[in-house]
Amino acid sequence: MAHLTRQEALDSGTVSPTYKTAFEAQPVDIGGTDILGWRASRAEHLQRLRHLYPIPGPIPDLVTETLHNVPTRDGASIRVKVYQPIAGPPESKSSPLIMMYHEGAWMMGDLTDEELNCRMFSRDLGAVCVNVEYRLAPEHPFPIGVNDCYDALLWAISNASTLKADPKRGLIVGGASAGGNIAAVLALLSRDNNLDPPITGQYLCVPALLPDTNVPPHLAHLYESRLKNIYDPVLKGGLQPGGVEAIYAPETKSPLWDPYGHPCGHKGVAKAFFQVGGLDPLRDEAVLYDRKLRDDGVLTRFELYSGYGHMFWTNYPRLEESTKFVEDTLRGVRWLLEKQ
Repeated sequence: MAHLTRQEALDSGTVSPTYKTAFEAQPVDIGGTDILGWRASRAEHLQRLRHLYPIPGPIPDLVTETLHNVPTRDGASIRVKVYQPIAGPPESKSSPLIMMYHEGAWMMGDLTDEELNCRMFSRDLGAVCVNVEYRLAPEHPFPIGVNDCYDALLWAISNASTLKADPKRGLIVGGASAGGNIAAVLALLSRDNNLDPPITGQYLCVPALLPDTNVPPHLAHLYESRLKNIYDPVLKGGLQPGGVEAIYAPETKSPLWDPYGHPCGHKGVAKAFFQVGGLDPLRDEAVLYDRKLRDDGVLTRFELYSGYGHMFWTNYPRLEESTKFVEDTLRGVRWLLEKQ
């Protein structure tokens, strides 16, 4: 979808009957009395579904997986998992490098969340993928998590030859939800710091891109989905102001938190591939960010899933639309790796 109209965005917020049947029959029931309980409940919920994913586990005959410890700027370390194609990239002697950052509202999630994508990108695109397990809030508040992700990016670039990757053949950052926010932030950071080699593509999956505290007044009427998309079965009741912020504790105006409001604009940032649910409370900020990028001359591709919500393909993997979503993911990231 090249150019999304406002009416198309609004129409996409009508609940799909197929999706409604699925989430009424199987509600997403994640909860706990504290953050540790929430993390455990979410992990158990997703683990019960992963055998239904298109790639339900490792594919050792096609992709190798290795764990590594990456040092961070504050003297700690984080885990990453590296996925390497055994046969090597198609029609090439070197692999592009893809960095993936998981979802979970900056306070939940781990390496399992991006396993499907990393295995798929390595197997089908011949890429070396680095799956990053950044530190989580509230134990590690802003900007520790995003700093971890940038440190992992620098580590992967400096160790590219050991990892059998060549970031000059393509360097992608990607993630879903909070991970999409991080990917957008790192794409801007890459431009600002003249990263060499530069990030060449950003995969922004159901991303958080514009905090409610920072919406320009003239765009307020286009920023409604956080409160009006109340039927999303994952982000139930919409997104109320201050929820995540109370835990992640970001600096409100920091470009490490708000990629939309970056003070230097968006010219020269890497091209972007969006996947967005019409029922998702985060829908409108993705639409606005897509427009912002295109107005600044950035090439974008946008896929909208009318009537479907936040992270629907992971929570309801048997749906036909979920299969389509994963297929679209592969096509979109392949497009990001193409030379302009």
